[in-house]
Amino acid sequence: MNKGISSIPINLRVYSPHVLNLTLIDLPGITKVPVGDQPPDIEYQIREMIMQFITRENCLILAVTPANTDLANSDALKLAKEVDPQGLRTIGVITKLDLMDEGTDARDVLENKLLPLRRGYVGVVNRSQKDIDGKKDIKAAMLAERKFFLSHPAYRHIADRMGTPHLQKVLNQQLTNHIRDTLPNFRNKLQGQLLSIEHEVEGYKNFKPEDPTRKTKALLQMVQQFAVDFEKRIEGSGDQVDTLELSGGAKINRIFHERFPFEIVKMEFNEKELRREISYAIKNIHGIRTGLFTPDMAFEAIVKKQIVKLKGPSLKSVDLVIQELINTVKKCTKKLANFPRLCEETERIVANHIREREGKTKDQVLLLIDIQVSYINTNHEDFIGFANAQQRSSQVHKKNTIGNQGTNLPPSRQIVIRKGWLTISNIGIMKGGSKGYWFVLTAESLSWYKDDEEKEKKYMLPLDNLKVRDVEKSFMSSKHIFALFNTEQRNVYKDYRFLELACDSQEDVDSWKASLLRAGVYPDKSLTENDENGQAENFSMDPQLERQVETIRNLVDSYMSIINKCIRDLIPKTIMHLMINNVKDFINSELLAQLYSSEDQNTLMEESAEQAQRRDEMLRMYQALKEALVIIGDINTATTFTPAPPPVDDSWIQHSRRSPPPSPTTQRRPTLSAPLPRPASGRGPAPAIPSPGPHSGAPPVPFRPGPLPPFPSSSSSGSGSSDWFGAPPQVPSRPTRAPPSVPSRRPPPSPTRPTIIRPLESSLLD
Repeated sequence: MNKGISSIPINLRVYSPHVLNLTLIDLPGITKVPVGDQPPDIEYQIREMIMQFITRENCLILAVTPANTDLANSDALKLAKEVDPQGLRTIGVITKLDLMDEGTDARDVLENKLLPLRRGYVGVVNRSQKDIDGKKDIKAAMLAERKFFLSHPAYRHIADRMGTPHLQKVLNQQLTNHIRDTLPNFRNKLQGQLLSIEHEVEGYKNFKPEDPTRKTKALLQMVQQFAVDFEKRIEGSGDQVDTLELSGGAKINRIFHERFPFEIVKMEFNEKELRREISYAIKNIHGIRTGLFTPDMAFEAIVKKQIVKLKGPSLKSVDLVIQELINTVKKCTKKLANFPRLCEETERIVANHIREREGKTKDQVLLLIDIQVSYINTNHEDFIGFANAQQRSSQVHKKNTIGNQGTNLPPSRQIVIRKGWLTISNIGIMKGGSKGYWFVLTAESLSWYKDDEEKEKKYMLPLDNLKVRDVEKSFMSSKHIFALFNTEQRNVYKDYRFLELACDSQEDVDSWKASLLRAGVYPDKSLTENDENGQAENFSMDPQLERQVETIRNLVDSYMSIINKCIRDLIPKTIMHLMINNVKDFINSELLAQLYSSEDQNTLMEESAEQAQRRDEMLRMYQALKEALVIIGDINTATTFTPAPPPVDDSWIQHSRRSPPPSPTTQRRPTLSAPLPRPASGRGPAPAIPSPGPHSGAPPVPFRPGPLPPFPSSSSSGSGSSDWFGAPPQVPSRPTRAPPSVPSRRPPPSPTRPTIIRPLESSLLD
């Protein structure tokens, strides 16, 4: 409420043909002592506020200092030096030149000799409070300022480099220089923006709202583009390929060749349950009698039951493909988002058609499986038959006994099935545990290496008697885990029963499981149900029944491999023909007609408010970018460039708080009866402040000196001498060219040494 501050700027916009296109930020001066209700840390708050602005690289710093104060103690120059050590952005401004005491001036400062800045100083004379109260306009103030510099003997030789108009010119030149410096990068940025929106604007440039055929053309183009996008996502395309995620066709391919086979194998391989069903079927067929031969009806009963189980994975694969088709349609309709009603109707019509095809496809899939159930072809060329079942059983038993450790493996068993990164998550004590390794899966083993160069092998795990099972995802982990274990209750790796492997996504887990299936590592499906008759009945078979169960098991295995091969081949073909190809044909041939018949064309092609606004903004931006590039081209060829001044020794700013150099305001001369052509260098404002010594701790309290004895006036010609009868006056000296930090030395008074007055000719030459 009383002299408080706020960092929120007050914006004032000035429009005039006579002002520069610049942003001028009037920052406060640093307050040393809080007044009113200002906080105790007001100095630091103001400093922080100033730093927020002057640290920007595109900011010119006007370091304003009154001429009637000590320039060496200027806070503005000190702050400017901190953020602009090279002095490229700092311009000194000296104000209140008309308020200096008579006989003093700031000539050495304005000539950039005393306390030099790289870009020098500009002196200005502003309106006084009396002028403002008297309604003195700016033009009159400018004329008065010009008259002041032309008439002042110390400034008239540099009058053309002083004043507010010259400061405007300097700022305008710096703006031009800044534009030229940033022009190449700015042009490249504009061209990049123009290219990025040019493709989108291409469809807007021919937009004619009054054209009656516009909506018809747009509808036709939209439907054609939708059909092309859908075809590319399903069939694949070399142009504009998505590198971030799998498209619809690639995901459907994974369903056909990874997910569907995995579901079939997971459903099929439940050894204990299957053997129990075979034993029940044999016993029930024999009934009260004890059979001497293996009943073929048990084989057919078990095979038909196993074939019927294929309906679940087959129908599930149809559902997965339908979901991917609907997702693909939604991604393709994103380009129709500018027309909400058209987008909604397109999704509805295509989705309804997909649902219609769903019923027909599932009926056909079930029909294929029912056909397989209807007739068991035991004369199939790949079927082993009853005669070879026992021999097959012996070979399998022999293979399981010997294992896969032969040295002369066929080439088919040495082929690498999969490679990739996995994380071993349950072996913490192992060196480098819980970190990623490069895994290589073959038909015989699973090996992991330190990295993908495969130079340092960590371990090779044989796949004999291994199975895979899911591991529940932990609460704190984002990984998806599956585990390998030995069916004979042996350790998989060292002292560990399980080898837990982690992936980043569930898709990776399913893919690795499908690869392990190809290597013969099947998923485990433990028996959870409790048999009322007890497990003793299942495993207490007599040798004859056991041989019959083994024979039937081998026959079922042989025939089901034929069925699985057939189903795995026919189901994807059926889905492709009845579902995917049919949807593509529907989109190409019937979608447009269905859209025309669904609603009025004008209703379908109504633009969203966001789209209309976006189109206008894009067109405006496109035109603005083109005009900006033209303007930049003109600036580049029509403007002149002023190189930056060379660096100067401005180290005095850093040491100004400790031992400031002599300022043009630290000495006071008595008023002369006639103005000299060039006052001496020791000039300053009325309150003379003696320069502190090199060991002084704080600046002394300013004081006004007492009266001086009368000083005889010199001749107007500038070549006279003074009368030395009486008290010795201050002896002015020629301006020294020594560094600013070395104070000028005053010679002792001598009755034979005259006062040195700078001749008029020397002043003119300067």
